[in-house]
Amino acid sequence: MGLLERIMSIFKAKAHSVAEKFEDPEEMLNYSFEKQHELINKLRRDISQVITSKKRIEMQRAKLLANVTTLEDQARRSLKANREDLARLALERKSVISLQVKELDKQIEGIEKDQVKLEDAERRLNSKIEEFKVKKETMKAKYSAAEAQVRIKENISGISEEMGDVGMILSRVEEKTDKMQAKAEALDEMLDSGILTDYTKTYEPQDTDIEKELKKVSLNSAVDEELAKLKSELS
Repeated sequence: MGLLERIMSIFKAKAHSVAEKFEDPEEMLNYSFEKQHELINKLRRDISQVITSKKRIEMQRAKLLANVTTLEDQARRSLKANREDLARLALERKSVISLQVKELDKQIEGIEKDQVKLEDAERRLNSKIEEFKVKKETMKAKYSAAEAQVRIKENISGISEEMGDVGMILSRVEEKTDKMQAKAEALDEMLDSGILTDYTKTYEPQDTDIEKELKKVSLNSAVDEELAKLKSELS
């Protein structure tokens, strides 16, 4: 597993554990995007530290090479002065310093390899971040659209439920109205058949037996008077 793969696997593990704490997908995406930026910034700081370390070693190596040049000059001058002992001492120090230079060269080579790996990981991670940025905005747009659709459907569902209640109310009212109309028709039939008396009609008092007899007497009296009158005229 490469450096970037190890970094991304650690990031994914942390992101997965944190994602469970969020309910809003937009928050999850924004959090993930921020963490990726933190990751690449840390990677860039590591690259900067590696470069700084390499520069220090290169400066140390340059000083050692300068000492090598000085010791070589000292060895030549010692030989010219017939001081082979001093020339030997200078060359011995030069040999020691040369070994140090070789060791520093190995360190610089190793650091440069690490630098190349880190820079390659940084480029790849930056590319992934840019790709994620596009996907993030697309996913946020899709989520917003889906959320809007859910709200619309929930509203429609709520309206349907309310309309269902309205329909039930109308059905009950219609049922009660039908029952009331049937009752009114039944009462009409009972009134027509005489089973019930309609007390809302104008009251007309009924003749008693006495009233009937009085009317009959009055009628007979009028008839008698009329008959008498006719007899008188004829006679």
